[in-house]
Amino acid sequence: MACGALLTGCGLMPGSSAEEETKTVTIWLMKDSASREFLKRFTEEFEKQHPDTRLDFQVQPWAGIGPKVNKALEGSNPPDIIEVGNTHVAQYAVRGGLENLTLESVRDFGGDDWLPGLAHPGAVDNAQYGIPWYAASRVVIYRKDLFQQAGIKKPPQDRDEWLQATKKLNTDGKQGIYLAGQDWYTLAGFIWDEGGDLAVETAGKWHGKLDTPEALRAMKFYQKLQVLGDGPKDADEEKPPQAGQFAQGDIAQIIATPGTAKLIEEKNPELRGKLGFFPLPGKITGKPGSVFVGGSDLVIPQNTDQRKAAVAVVKELASEKWQTDLARTMNYVPNKGSLASAVAGEEGVAAMARGTLEGRATPASPKWGDVEANNPIKTYMTKVLGGADLEASAKSASDNISRILQRVGEEE
Repeated sequence: MACGALLTGCGLMPGSSAEEETKTVTIWLMKDSASREFLKRFTEEFEKQHPDTRLDFQVQPWAGIGPKVNKALEGSNPPDIIEVGNTHVAQYAVRGGLENLTLESVRDFGGDDWLPGLAHPGAVDNAQYGIPWYAASRVVIYRKDLFQQAGIKKPPQDRDEWLQATKKLNTDGKQGIYLAGQDWYTLAGFIWDEGGDLAVETAGKWHGKLDTPEALRAMKFYQKLQVLGDGPKDADEEKPPQAGQFAQGDIAQIIATPGTAKLIEEKNPELRGKLGFFPLPGKITGKPGSVFVGGSDLVIPQNTDQRKAAVAVVKELASEKWQTDLARTMNYVPNKGSLASAVAGEEGVAAMARGTLEGRATPASPKWGDVEANNPIKTYMTKVLGGADLEASAKSASDNISRILQRVGEEE
């Protein structure tokens, strides 16, 4: 859906005497990434400041977006700006279809303050292709009343406190935490917090790293937490959806994005006012643990014929003013750590913003998506939680990850 269909007066109308002097910047945004009202505000102000430029926002559905972006990047008339998932930038960049925005990142965009979980996956071989736009991550959603009944006066400040508090909560028919056995994004955070990674690149080849001492310690902690509730060992957090499980009223904590709280309250209105939020605790007291950061980057195709104008639009969308506006409008985390105060008044988003400062993204292999498609990490977690040998299972999963990533690398 083009901006012209969404918004009246996005640019000069056909037939205007100045039409021939006006350039159009076409921007593909994903469905629900930004509200109609935000786009209207941004368009009106940008076009007022840049009277020779018209903005054409085209909203794209998530289904089938990968092939559609690839086709656009290969064509001679792509959109001038595309919103892509932060972990997908590498797969587009290695195909040679994106503009290198390293200079602009340093000179114009304030890249030194970007959230690492958005900035790092937007870079390939030390070149910046993706410009961070917004972020989201998981927090702990908890029952304030159950914490109070258990004598827990404040959210835990480190992992040890978290484990002890969860043990206290796991009594009298209540689950201390509902943690599905295949919640691999949460495990990834624990691995990063230990100093490990899911996979690393060495001498041009990617290798799975679930069998390192750091990753093994993370899985052991996951085991200790997961048994303090009735989460399934052989499924992820969507099978069944954990919001529905939490809404039943016997669960003290889940790990989810803050927006999940609204779903819980819709399913069980009696829980309104009883839910709180805190960042996943880390190993160091008072410092949030690492989390997976999802979100979006903005990229500019190489074949654009409006590079200068596209850079100007990206600069504004990534600026302090519009980042603050977007974060408050959509309950996102802004792209810079220094802007976290913009969402300080919203408890869940504020907790998410604190955690996102310690956020990371999945390995920047161009085809990490192939690992996720037939996820050996999930299989590994279920095996270990079911009693299989930890080290042997980790080695097998790491080898599977290595084979997938190296096979893909050789094909390309």
